[in-house]
Amino acid sequence: MRNDLLIRSAISGVIALGVLTAGTQAVAASKPAVEKCFGIAKAGKNDCASKSAAHSCAGQSTKDNDKTSFVILPKGVCSKIVGGSTQAG
Repeated sequence: MRNDLLIRSAISGVIALGVLTAGTQAVAASKPAVEKCFGIAKAGKNDCASKSAAHSCAGQSTKDNDKTSFVILPKGVCSKIVGGSTQAG
């Protein structure tokens, strides 16, 4: 009886792990492609550290359109924005 319970628990665990792994892969596959867009962020609205090390985190840019600060956008959108570049300036 105890052996049967252990075997069933082990099988259930393996099945659950497989389901979780498949779910994680599906979520990762559905994430849209993104890119960093430099030169368009308003002061204090950047997404992360600047390339010039002027600041170390999101929301710390001090001037509008800083060529070293970026925002994350869906891939292909940056090139459609005046002043936007996928390369730090």
